[in-house]
Amino acid sequence: MSNKIKKRFVAGAVCPKCKAMDSIMLYFENNVEKIECVHCDYHESQVDKKVSAANKGSNSVIGVFKPE
Repeated sequence: MSNKIKKRFVAGAVCPKCKAMDSIMLYFENNVEKIECVHCDYHESQVDKKVSAANKGSNSVIGVFKPE
């Protein structure tokens, strides 16, 4: 059984890597928003806002490993 992923191009979007216009496509994979350039190997994932907020709040050090 195949699971089709609906991919959409983003009009006017410019790839941050190769600077090609109208080459970015947007799609969802396992409920994660992803973008990909069709001209180069650039890709990026958008993390959930809850995950991003949790990572920003925990900047403290848990422990320091000191090998002997």
